[in-house]
Amino acid sequence: MELFNTFSQRIEPLHPHGNEVTLYVCGVTPYDTTHLGHAAINVYYDTLIRFLRSEGQAVNYVQNVTDIDDDIIRKAREQGTPWDELGRRETMRYLADLRSLNVLPPTHYVWATNEISRMVCVIEKLIERGHAYVRDGWVYFSVASDPTFGALAEAGGYHGYATWLATANERGNMPDDPRKNDPLDFVLWQAHQEGEPSWESPWGLGRPGWHIECSAMAMGYLGHRIDIHGGGADLIFPHHTCEIAQSENSSGERPFVQIWMHCGMVYLGEEKMSKSLGNLVLVRNLLESYTSAAVRVLLLSHHYREPWQYTDDDMRQSAARAAGYVEAVARLESSALATTDDAGATDSARQQFAEALRHDLDTPTALRILDELASGTTVAELQAVKDLGGILGLQLAPTEDEESAHAN
Repeated sequence: MELFNTFSQRIEPLHPHGNEVTLYVCGVTPYDTTHLGHAAINVYYDTLIRFLRSEGQAVNYVQNVTDIDDDIIRKAREQGTPWDELGRRETMRYLADLRSLNVLPPTHYVWATNEISRMVCVIEKLIERGHAYVRDGWVYFSVASDPTFGALAEAGGYHGYATWLATANERGNMPDDPRKNDPLDFVLWQAHQEGEPSWESPWGLGRPGWHIECSAMAMGYLGHRIDIHGGGADLIFPHHTCEIAQSENSSGERPFVQIWMHCGMVYLGEEKMSKSLGNLVLVRNLLESYTSAAVRVLLLSHHYREPWQYTDDDMRQSAARAAGYVEAVARLESSALATTDDAGATDSARQQFAEALRHDLDTPTALRILDELASGTTVAELQAVKDLGGILGLQLAPTEDEESAHAN
């Protein structure tokens, strides 16, 4: 398996550190329901995991849920709902949407609020090693303490301090905070604010910053060095850049991640699909008209690194492709099949399919091979559609839920 590494900007072979591939993917902040951008990220990594396991490779997959965050607190206030109730409700909706898309659950699905003690331990190590400082119950990471800070940001197209600061400010940084040594220093722990949830810490009541959550959970469940770290390309800076700084400087081990694997953004019109903008195509709405296989075909027809724009026409075309695969599997179970199999040609197609996925998870090419097999008439070809479709997570026999939804 080889994947594009954002850090090195080249495709590199995957060399697991142990007997299993360790994978951490940044999950959702659950204050609204699942949109197509969330679905894309989950389907891409789900396909990667399915393929690795089909090759006999064990995978230990961790995804987090950021159930305490500024956005959750704000949204809960707007709705007059307790913050934890909002987080639980939206997380359950999110997980139900992913099940509807046939996304396998991670090995560990980790709630940030259950991991506060891990975060405190990481912060304590950063303070001890001179990478963080305490002011009035707040704790900050000192970017000046790490001469390698920003290397991932530079590789990902965020060039220089001024760009970092402007980007961080757009994404929640408070540059005028008088407690900071540097406007770019980021929060590890924030002191308790009236009306907000809080936990005990060596620095008083408060709650963790956003970035520290993923460092603590990734290292806590997968170790100080992990094989693949994933998420959307919008997380390269500041989130993943800050994760590297926190993780490597607290553990003393480098690199924190072997391969940084980032997914392109999904757009609706000219804007990135996002909850804050409200320009969303919701998974739940799509599944009222289309099967899960159709939605997965739409997503997998785009390479995971490719930014792309959703259109209704593409959705309809993807539904037609998925219907072709379903029809091929239905013919497999009928008696109207040619009696002569070309096993050699089918074996070649299976090999090409595997090679496409081995080379940076090239799902568009894998789907084109599936198209060719679905037009076949032999048992070997149609069996390959069923087998390889399964590796892509395509449910090629309608589920009871889908049949009921489309009947209505």
